[in-house]
Amino acid sequence: MKKITTAIVALGACTALMAGVNAGACKGCHGQDWSKEALGKSKNVAEMTHKEIADALIGYKAGTYGGPMKGLMKGQVAKYSDADLEAFAQTIGK
Repeated sequence: MKKITTAIVALGACTALMAGVNAGACKGCHGQDWSKEALGKSKNVAEMTHKEIADALIGYKAGTYGGPMKGLMKGQVAKYSDADLEAFAQTIGK
């Protein structure tokens, strides 16, 4: 029974990771090391803090954040939960 429980927990963890943000789509505009100003209009994400990134992503989703790229970014983040965006923000920036 313990092995079955462990397997179920591991499967749940893998599923949670698979539900995370697709960084490949982000890196297409922001660069592999996050230092590119997307389309010459965005901030350098590599220089932002984790909190600034999370606030921006969640704000884009809510429609309360952004300048000229607001509409484009809203479409990029709309499918993710706020928790997914928070967790993703912790993996980039400083």
